[in-house]
Amino acid sequence: MPPDAAPPADHVVLVALDGFDAGYLRLLEDLPTPHLDALARRGSLTTGTGVLPSITNPSWTSIATGAWPAQHRNTAFWYDPSTRTAQGQRREIAVPTLAEAVRQQGGIVFSAQWSVLQDHGVSFGDPDGLYTQPGGDCSRRVDDAVAVLRGEPVVSAGRPVATSRLPRLLAVYCDTLDALGHAGGDRHPGIPAALQEIDTQVGRLVDAVAGAGITDRTAFVLLGDHGMTTFDRGCGRAVRRAIARAGYRAEMLRPGDSPGRRTDVVVVVGGVASLHLVGRAAGDPRALGAVRRAIEALPQVRVVHGKEEQAARHMSPLLGELVAEPEPGWSFGRAPRRPAGRHGASTELEVAFLLAGAGVAPGRPPSGPRHVDVAPTIAALLGIDPPAGCQGRVLTEALAVGGLSP
Repeated sequence: MPPDAAPPADHVVLVALDGFDAGYLRLLEDLPTPHLDALARRGSLTTGTGVLPSITNPSWTSIATGAWPAQHRNTAFWYDPSTRTAQGQRREIAVPTLAEAVRQQGGIVFSAQWSVLQDHGVSFGDPDGLYTQPGGDCSRRVDDAVAVLRGEPVVSAGRPVATSRLPRLLAVYCDTLDALGHAGGDRHPGIPAALQEIDTQVGRLVDAVAGAGITDRTAFVLLGDHGMTTFDRGCGRAVRRAIARAGYRAEMLRPGDSPGRRTDVVVVVGGVASLHLVGRAAGDPRALGAVRRAIEALPQVRVVHGKEEQAARHMSPLLGELVAEPEPGWSFGRAPRRPAGRHGASTELEVAFLLAGAGVAPGRPPSGPRHVDVAPTIAALLGIDPPAGCQGRVLTEALAVGGLSP
């Protein structure tokens, strides 16, 4: 973009919908969702691809930074040998976020409970980068976003704070679909109603943008972080027994737990299983080969990624020597009492992805959009430099302006 050219958009509204599986797009075809339909006519509603493991925090971090997990290092459900404890989901990010890039280049940011940005471009009480965590459902978080678009204060860490001016980047996080998916799988009967409620909240955001007089200068991005797969069977015991038959003792750890002295293989489950060789098995290629062959032979295991395969998929180097994916219908944990939902595997990589509004070409969907492409594309729409560490590309084929480059 020439240095004196106006940016395609002055504002971007990002709606982060946890668990918005690409399969739900088929449901939208039969549901009355006028606001999503109207936005799609101003751009496109298609399928995007996430990162492995397809877990919430690493996935949102790739969206917020434009970097792969191997670069941003946000990692979930792994074993930390320095503390000898299993880890759950954390907030650490090794590269800057889009919010930090916007701030550094003079823009204002607001985030309603999209926690990946907290202390990475937004914080409680900061009028130039304001974060709120109102709790409640999606409508409560949209309440804050609408108030900010109206120039009204919102409660941040217990006191009312107004942004210093209209945000260039405004993000809203909703997790209704994720909660339903975990409770009953990707066919939970409440999902259609939840999609219609999301449409209602999107309509409120569109109306608030219009009320602020910035419709023609605002782009919208709406997407999920991961999909969802239904399971009703657990194979944790089978995994432990298979490793025992290979001559090694496996132990499954929950976040915060430490392994016993006789443990050879630590298994931390988060949709996939991260397997770390410890004790007498640590650093032993024979043990690694034996454990891999043992779990690959299980019919409940879909695929096993060694370190070479993990590197090829840009996965975090903090994960174990082996990362195993379960077959659909299975979990590495216990069997649930009734069908439930999980994510983390490559079977949950595809998500819904909407791009519309200022600077976006109607009817020209992006080609193979990925999580890492979101941040550089938003930066291009705003006419700013992408965050340092960004590895994705600008989705130029979906934009209505020329001269943009990754």
